Parts: sequence; C-alpha cells; structure tokens
Amino acid sequence: MSGWKAMGDRTGPMAFLFSQSHRGNLMAFSVFFGEGQREKIKERGNERMAISKKVKNALNGASWVRRMFEEGEELKQLYGAENVFDFSLGNPNLEPPPSLKKALKALADQPILGMHRYMPNSGYSETRKAIAEYLAEESGLPFEEKHVVMTVGAAGGLNVILKAILDEGDQVIIPSPYFMEFKFYIDNSGGETRLVETNDDFSLNLKEIEKTIGTRTKAILINSPNNPTGAVYDQKSLEKLGELLKRKSRELRKTLYLITDEAYRRIVYAGTELPISFLYYPHSIRVTSHSKDLSLPGERIGYIAVSPQCEEVDELISALVFANRTLGFVNAPALMQRLVAPLQRNSVKIRDYEEKRDLLYNSLRAFGYQVVKPQGAFYIFPKAPIEDDVAFVKDLQSKRILTVPGTGFGKPGHFRISYAVENKVIEGALPGFKEVAEKYGMVGK
Repeated sequence: MSGWKAMGDRTGPMAFLFSQSHRGNLMAFSVFFGEGQREKIKERGNERMAISKKVKNALNGASWVRRMFEEGEELKQLYGAENVFDFSLGNPNLEPPPSLKKALKALADQPILGMHRYMPNSGYSETRKAIAEYLAEESGLPFEEKHVVMTVGAAGGLNVILKAILDEGDQVIIPSPYFMEFKFYIDNSGGETRLVETNDDFSLNLKEIEKTIGTRTKAILINSPNNPTGAVYDQKSLEKLGELLKRKSRELRKTLYLITDEAYRRIVYAGTELPISFLYYPHSIRVTSHSKDLSLPGERIGYIAVSPQCEEVDELISALVFANRTLGFVNAPALMQRLVAPLQRNSVKIRDYEEKRDLLYNSLRAFGYQVVKPQGAFYIFPKAPIEDDVAFVKDLQSKRILTVPGTGFGKPGHFRISYAVENKVIEGALPGFKEVAEKYGMVGK
C-alpha cells in the first residue's frame, strides 16, 4: 500500500477496505442487537474519538509536502536513495558557514556561567541588542533591543504574533499561492484566512487585496521571498501596499498590521533586492529565522521585530512576550541565541543555490515547461501541462521524481520543486522531466 493512499486518498483501496470492514461489523451488530442498538454503538464510537474533530478535519487537508516526502521514503527503500530524485521538502542542503562552527567551538571551549538557565521570555538582552543594531543599520530606523523578541523559529514567531493580535473571527489576508501551514497558525488563534490571488508572475495583486480588506481584517501576511514560487515582492509593490494599508486604517479607524514572513530573506539572487517593509508602513512586524541563511532548520531559532514607528509598540511587545510564554515556547533555544548574535551579517553561499536554480530553470524551459524564474528562496513553481496537477505529479513520480502538487499551496495546475538538493539530484532528474514533457507534447513548443 503506497504512502499516497495512506495519507488521505479517500477513494483508494485503503478507504474502501476501511469502510467495508466497518460495514461488516455494523451488519453483524445489527443481527445480534438490532437497528436501535447499532445506532447507539455508532454514537458511542463517535463520542470516543481519540482526537478533536477540529484536528481530525485539519489532518485531512494537511501538508502535501509531508505526504510526498513520506512517499519518497517508500520509493527510496524500493529503489535505493541514489535512484530517487526527491524535490519535495524545503530542507537546506548546504552546511552552516564556518563562522558558526567557529563560534560553536569557542562557546564549547569557554562556556558562559549559567548559559543553560532560564532567561527573560523575550530572549537574551545581548542577542536582541545585536539584532537591533543590525536592523537599525539596515533600515536607518531607531531600533532598540526592546523591539526584538527571540522565537522558536519563524513558525513559532508567527504563532506568537497571531496569538497576540487576533480576536475570535478576525481575518488575515494572504496572497496565494502560499505556505499552507499559515491557515493552521491563523486558526490556532481563532482567526480566519482570506486568500487573494496574485498576478500571473506571482507578484502582489493590490486591487484584489484592496477589495478583500473589510471591517474584520486585522492583518495582511506576506511571504517574500516566497514559498512556493520564489517570487520577491519589489519596492514599488511594498510602497503601494503601505499606502493602501495607511488609507484603509484611517477609513476603518483601526490598526491594520503588515506581517512579513522573511524566513528566506537572505536567499535572493543577482539583480534582486528585498525591500525593507519597515520603511513603507509603520505597523510592520517582521518574523524571520536562521533556518535558511545559516542552514539551521533543526535548531529552531528566529525572531520577531516590531517597527519602532508602530504607535502601540510597547503594548504589542508585551503581548508578544506573553504569547511566547503562554503558548509553551517560553523562550528561544539558549545555545542558539548565543551563537547567532554575532552572525547577523553572515550566511551560506547564496551563489550555490543560484547555480542550482539556473540549471533547473534553463533545463525546464528547454523541455517546454511554462515557468516564472524565481528571484529568491530555493523553490520553482512551474505550470503543469494539464489541469490535474496531482495526476501530473504522479506522472513525474513514475520517473521516481518527487515534487509537490500546487493544490497543496492553494494553486491547482502548478507543482513545486525544491532545489535545496545536491546538483547530482537535479542532473539525475532531468531525463525524467524531459520524458514526461515529451509525453504531453511540450518539447519543441
């Protein structure tokens, strides 16, 4: 039985066998106990559900990325890892820079007294001060350590922000395609997700955003560089978005927040600059992590930075610190805070990712795929040659190529490739990409 079916294909044999076996049991119950007793047994069974209905429903629509990753593990067992080309998971394949390893060794050789004890929930003062100095240098704004809260990665940071600002029923607008976990983070805090389609090149559609803003809107959440498209929202877009939010805040007589998820902020390619949102809107909140720039995804270290121009900055920071504690994060990992403090201007070799992008992009274009060239991150989001992106991904899987259907990111008809892999994985997959393109008559178009 393949992982695909086990992970939620309700029409597959697993679902059929499951339903048939339960039907058989219920038929047997009705023979011995009658119809009334059978209904009571069904009701008691529902009452004894092991998990909440809300979580059960969420699991049915959970991450396609994880589904494909698990499918890949099965294929690797069958054919050997070297014969499977896995582009499913956005897991950085570059090692942390030498500067981090040097700092880690120095800390191990000369440990700081009490370095593993409790700390303020916002994080170590010296770490937040180092980040504030970097932010002030970058933006020209008067950032201080009080404007920074250390978090358990960007995901933890987003949950903290949403818990701090959302009331039940508040809405958060997200440009689509988008990272699907966002909707669960919003739901965790009682909010509702409103999706807005981007333009054909995955840039912000400001007219659609304006139409979607209403009395229940509390924030707009943008992710740039973007997962899954690799798009970077340019300065002009950020300027216009800032103007729009200022105008709408006045009209609605409330603060609208701009939350920028910048987990990939350092992974931008030649000729592209990532605008600084703090310069275009005072109620901006940045959340980022060192998972990608320092290749530390397993260490879960990130931070939230609130613009010093935000009118309610002190109250907002207090709410963020409270949420950090009461959501159970308590504080960001102590050892990692010590390590990243002096490394705010360091990163892995971005050129390595850019070379992978170029190899993949140029090859796919040559094979006839329609694809927008990524400007950052390490994802590419081609258009599938058929409407059914899930079926197309299965075709690629027949060549032992693992990608993720665009359906998993709110954009059917596309598929995502993560090129945070060794070059040999890309090179080994190219013949398969070409064969599938030939099947659909794409080559030569």
